[in-house]
Amino acid sequence: MYGKAFAPEYQGALTTLSVNSSLVDVLAAGTEQLRAAERAGAQGEVARSGLAVAEAHRRLGQVGDADRAWKASYRAAREAGDTAAMAWALWSGGTLARQRGAFPLAWRLLGLAAEFGERGGDIVVRGYSLAGMAETGRIQGDYEAVGALHEQLLAEARKRGEARHTVWALEGIAQIHRNTGSYDTAYAMFEEAAEIAGRADDRRGHAWALRGLADIVSVRDGDAERALGLLAEAEVTCREMNLSSALAYNHKMRGNVLYRAGRYAEARDVYTQALAEFRAMSEPRGEALSRLGLAKSLAHLGHDLDDTAAELADLAQVLERIGLRHARQMVARAQAEFGIVADTDVQTAAVPDTDARTATVPDAGPRTGPGTSTDSDRPAAADTDTPAATTPTTDSPASTPASTLASANAGTPSTAPAGTEVRR
Repeated sequence: MYGKAFAPEYQGALTTLSVNSSLVDVLAAGTEQLRAAERAGAQGEVARSGLAVAEAHRRLGQVGDADRAWKASYRAAREAGDTAAMAWALWSGGTLARQRGAFPLAWRLLGLAAEFGERGGDIVVRGYSLAGMAETGRIQGDYEAVGALHEQLLAEARKRGEARHTVWALEGIAQIHRNTGSYDTAYAMFEEAAEIAGRADDRRGHAWALRGLADIVSVRDGDAERALGLLAEAEVTCREMNLSSALAYNHKMRGNVLYRAGRYAEARDVYTQALAEFRAMSEPRGEALSRLGLAKSLAHLGHDLDDTAAELADLAQVLERIGLRHARQMVARAQAEFGIVADTDVQTAAVPDTDARTATVPDAGPRTGPGTSTDSDRPAAADTDTPAATTPTTDSPASTPASTLASANAGTPSTAPAGTEVRR
């Protein structure tokens, strides 16, 4: 029913790379091909090889390099007049923005990618972009807005027999069920995802499915040893493929399992490890979740309650700024668990999202203005020849999940495929 998993983001001379290629190998091959294309003045190939370079950097947690690479790919694609390649670059940039916790910017870039994909006649990148938007809303906890799109993309993926896309959609829907307490449904979907990924030789998707199963086995069944075994199996793949982000999330989940089992000292050590990994790759969502687990573990080990309260209050502000509804609820539960009275005035204070408000336009980018430097919260003037374009704020219709998805879905081809590599 399902074919072997493939990686459409590896294009041009790099189509021989597989979904299971080591990211170090992808980066080496992509960089070599990029340099050759630059010497030949082949801007189309510069864009395609640059996309692979950008994705390898992103998945390795090299945020600054990934930011520069996707923008360079976009500029080359625009110079070549290749609208579809422009869409792929925007998809990569939007995925990176979400990884950094810049959700308004992610919505904007992925929306542009879907638009450019349709304009360029590339239904694959349009499907990837729509899936990226669905994932962004899911991570933010806006399940009502994106649940139907997840289901739509799953149906299309099944119809087309696209294993990698089916696995992504199953895992996304399973996570929604898990977060809303439907553990049995979530387990069944993670289990199906693991089975399909295994048959299709999608090792990355299989590792994420095992992580999901471990979570359910721990929280529903209280079986810590089985959960740790599943995570250990997934970790082998993460290490062999150099999946830095996936490995950090694997470690964070290991901390969760240990915490639930009352093994607080072990949980503390694992959360500390995950926190260092997320900080090294500038991934604020994972960093915040690791801080939360660490604060709770330390509290159980006798850490000063006032310090715990201060850490949880700070995390509440961080998560409010990032826009993670589900994670913010987790902080509230932690405060209740330790009898901490939350300062609602502090925790609901508006914190400006500098990524959304100061986004700038790559010098060869569309005049509607994607892009901001990931090296700082300030516009990267060196990247721009055009005036700064302010992206929509999270309150504006253009940047809310429901309105953005409604706009992007208008005229969606019925054959648009599901799937994206957003978490991976």
